[in-house]
Amino acid sequence: MSSTTLSTAGQDRQPRGAKTLFRRRSAIAGFGLSLGVTVSLLSLVVLIPLSAVILKASGQSFSEFLQAGFSARALGAYRLSFGAAFVAAAVNAVFGVLTAWALVRYEFPGKSIINGLVDLPFALPTAVAGIALAALYSPNGWVGQYLEMAGIKAAYTPLGVVIALTFIGLPFVVRTIEPVLRDLSADVEEAAASLGAGRLSIIGRVILPALGPAWLTGFALSFARGVGEYGSVIFIAGNMPFKSEIAPLLIVIQLEQFNYQAASTIAVVMLSASFAMLLVINAIQAWARKRSA
Repeated sequence: MSSTTLSTAGQDRQPRGAKTLFRRRSAIAGFGLSLGVTVSLLSLVVLIPLSAVILKASGQSFSEFLQAGFSARALGAYRLSFGAAFVAAAVNAVFGVLTAWALVRYEFPGKSIINGLVDLPFALPTAVAGIALAALYSPNGWVGQYLEMAGIKAAYTPLGVVIALTFIGLPFVVRTIEPVLRDLSADVEEAAASLGAGRLSIIGRVILPALGPAWLTGFALSFARGVGEYGSVIFIAGNMPFKSEIAPLLIVIQLEQFNYQAASTIAVVMLSASFAMLLVINAIQAWARKRSA
């Protein structure tokens, strides 16, 4: 028997435990435990409740599902919820960049106060925010009375819904863009200016491409937050069916009437639409990262 055969046979007779000693260990300590805890908490907090809603909605015929989820009243609520959330996220996408730019690039009196006010919608209860906005923009409010003179009615209209969603969605854009702006050195802008680039050219070719993925992330977070907002909206919306009634309020109304399947159906439709739009936004984010890389 040759030496090669003997060495091979010796290797085959090694215990299995000896082979595990030479296995490559992960550089991340506790990866298995961390992954298990993460998946368990995600299942308990997100997956199982959503599955329960879907199962509740599936306990009816297809015609009943269409009747409950796509009635004229439900379609009106969807249009207001998604439309107002999109408009509010677009407004925050513009003014959020300006706010983050001012907080990062400039030093001015009261900066710490303004920086704290940006996070106020995070800490303020949504009901308190709704009551404050309704009092402020009502026809006899501090701001509403002047809008009324101009022929603009804000409170108890779809415009009031947009105002409330803009208020609660602004921090998502500012806090998402702010760290990217801090990492974006001003030397890059100065170098572009030294090469003859104007202000608009620097903004369009240097700053905005670097902010693109973070900007889209902030927009998506603001939009998703606005679609499901309830507490700050019902006080200023007016809650009129076919006019100023949001989809979350319609779900609550169905629950109060003990129509659990209809409430679950509306929730499933909102969940599907939100998930589809977030997938599109994530695809755009991935494309923007590849383009900027």
